[in-house]
Amino acid sequence: MEMYQLRAYVTAATLGSVTRTAETLHVTQPAITAQIKALEEELGVALFDRKPGRISLTRAGESLLEDAQKVLDAAGYLQGRAKELQGEVTGQLLLGTVADPDSLRLGSLLRALVGALPLLEIKTRYGLAQDLCEQVMSGTLQGAFYIGANMPRELEALPLQTQQYRIVAPAFMREQVLKAGWRDLAQMPWIAAPAQHHIQTLLLALFARQGLAPNQVIEADVMAATESLVRAGLGLSLLREDKAIELAERTELVIWPHARIPAQLGFIYSRSTEHNPALVATLSQLRRVWGLSDA
Repeated sequence: MEMYQLRAYVTAATLGSVTRTAETLHVTQPAITAQIKALEEELGVALFDRKPGRISLTRAGESLLEDAQKVLDAAGYLQGRAKELQGEVTGQLLLGTVADPDSLRLGSLLRALVGALPLLEIKTRYGLAQDLCEQVMSGTLQGAFYIGANMPRELEALPLQTQQYRIVAPAFMREQVLKAGWRDLAQMPWIAAPAQHHIQTLLLALFARQGLAPNQVIEADVMAATESLVRAGLGLSLLREDKAIELAERTELVIWPHARIPAQLGFIYSRSTEHNPALVATLSQLRRVWGLSDA
């Protein structure tokens, strides 16, 4: 039994696709199929049911999945400890970022990591919250910042801060907006974000709790563009409270005063990588940068 066989099994179980597993592990599809087949033959049980375009776990595959993950966790811990004993951490650390860098204290984190791990190649990749979650689950990213109503249950998370969002509208709509109720707001023009964006998730959930859906007339893929579109008079949006207050004080937009929408900012990572020395260092520096307890 080889570690790469177990990794193919666990990854395929997570992604439900041989194609995506091959892409994630950077090998060919026939290689993944052969690795899983060899593992099944050694274990004497079928781990997957194969259907065109997808695979699903058998009962045996479900029963053995947690044990396989424990073996991979143990192997990862052993490799991490060995690197610590060597006195150096090398390789590549790929981190996902969401929202603007200042709100993540990204510069302080990266400066601390470069100082602590001078031999490590560090890269960041900006993305949408749900996309980053999937990339961490698949192993494409070692960790990522995440914003949402709650942290993803499928991953480990280090909570950093509760952020508040506000409903904002163009300044010329002040009187109309300040007199509006939920149904009135829903009928006004709204600026949407992509489906995987945390703003879109928060917005739809907000109105769903009222039994309503916002009238979305345009979609912007970055929040800087959304702010600009609100100021230009195209519609309403959600905006982080600190930015909303700043712009409202300059009379560039108006805040609907009857709602504050909380969201969790955190750092997510997979349990299978929690003993990786680079990730351990990242979590340690995050706690320091954000003034969190090491407990």
